[in-house]
Amino acid sequence: MVIVTIQIRLRGNDGGGLWLGSLIAALSYGVASMAMVFINKAVLMEYTYSMTLLTLQQFGTTLLIHFGRVFGFIQAKDVNLRTAKKLLPISLFYNANVAFALASLKGVNIPMYIALKRLTPLAVLVAGFFSGKGRPATQVSLSVILTGIGVIVAAIGDFSIDLFGYSMALTSVFFQTMYLVLVEKSGAEDGLSSVELMFYNGILSLPFLLFLIIVTGEFPHSLYSLLDKANSLSFTVILILSMVMGIVLNFTMFWCTIVNSALTTTIVGVLKGVGSTTLGFVLLGGVEVHALNVTGLVINTSGGVWYSYAKYQQKKNKPRKVITDAESNHR
Repeated sequence: MVIVTIQIRLRGNDGGGLWLGSLIAALSYGVASMAMVFINKAVLMEYTYSMTLLTLQQFGTTLLIHFGRVFGFIQAKDVNLRTAKKLLPISLFYNANVAFALASLKGVNIPMYIALKRLTPLAVLVAGFFSGKGRPATQVSLSVILTGIGVIVAAIGDFSIDLFGYSMALTSVFFQTMYLVLVEKSGAEDGLSSVELMFYNGILSLPFLLFLIIVTGEFPHSLYSLLDKANSLSFTVILILSMVMGIVLNFTMFWCTIVNSALTTTIVGVLKGVGSTTLGFVLLGGVEVHALNVTGLVINTSGGVWYSYAKYQQKKNKPRKVITDAESNHR
């Protein structure tokens, strides 16, 4: 359990060790996010009940953290009702984001899914401005806009006709934006660690998700289907892998957002999307590569590199500050 014993929060920092911590958080989220797209797609090709899949992932996460706390492997503060009320909107936005994303992934190929989700940084930039975060630096704004332009150019050359899937993905972009902004705000104000945020999110999510799978009619059909497929070793392996990666993805997303920013997390998602798109063409097939696709990806990547340089310059000009668990507990 090395990953869950990290006890340091990083805020607006520079320097070798602290910069390395921020970089590791970003890379971890990028790798986990890219893997999760393909794993979820593989599961949904055989098991179409996306809400039940999300419920299983959240249940596994919550159960693991609970027993980790009981046996002393994970250090986390006790659940507080006041904190839970503050985090309730985050939980709702999180589940809405993942639910709409999974619904989109059922009908949209991975390259187009990634292209649509890459619009999130623009939404985060606008949401941050209107939520009182202030106007971002000019280079940051221009780099994110360039990234968005690259998305549009790439998408024009690869649009297939699936309006429902596209609408689901764009709705997911909205909820992911609100979710990331709120996670960054709650992590900074409440001094919660990544694991604690995951635990609260799981506890708050399960009643909501159980209600949804009943109302939408997935249950009990999803349970019967799950039992029927239990004899398939390949499906069982990919399902377990999906649950494990759900835990890893949740942790790395919270971690990256807390030690960096919501915008950094979404930009990392954009950059990993280049690899996901390429693999999507190779692994899935049936998607033709056009000049517009390549041009859009080049523009998109250029915007991501530009953004990284702009954020590095900002970090160099900020004071070094480290907040430990012990300090946050005495606040």
